[in-house]
Amino acid sequence: MKRKLAVTLVLLLQLLALPAEAAAFDVGQVWSYRTRPGEEASRIYIARVDRDFGAKPIFHLYIDGLKLKNPMLETNVQDHLVHVPVSQEALEASVIAMTQDGVIPPDISEGYIVWREAFEQGRAGVFTMSLQQVVQYIEDQFARQAGARQQ
Repeated sequence: MKRKLAVTLVLLLQLLALPAEAAAFDVGQVWSYRTRPGEEASRIYIARVDRDFGAKPIFHLYIDGLKLKNPMLETNVQDHLVHVPVSQEALEASVIAMTQDGVIPPDISEGYIVWREAFEQGRAGVFTMSLQQVVQYIEDQFARQAGARQQ
């Protein structure tokens, strides 16, 4: 009996340790994810899923709760990203837990339309790195753009 209990416990612990890859990602879900330090309250909203661009879906996210340095803003801080296209692998590697389901997602249409046109012309892509890395990359791009404007 003790052995059965021990085996059951080990199996349950293994299931809990599985990454979120078994999760079915869908529009209207809100997830916690591995954030940058100081942004632990940040959440991702799945606002759209494209399944018509090949074998793998593209997830379009809205990310809030950020402390993104953006020197091009008067406040120098941006608290959200309106449109972030990511691969399923990037999403699976980043999320921790679904915090809500069935939420009406924020409107990403303006950013999505610009991205889709560029994507169809081969001028835009999909992030495949972790969301933490995506946010840092975008912050770094803001700094580069601001530096280029000052020259």
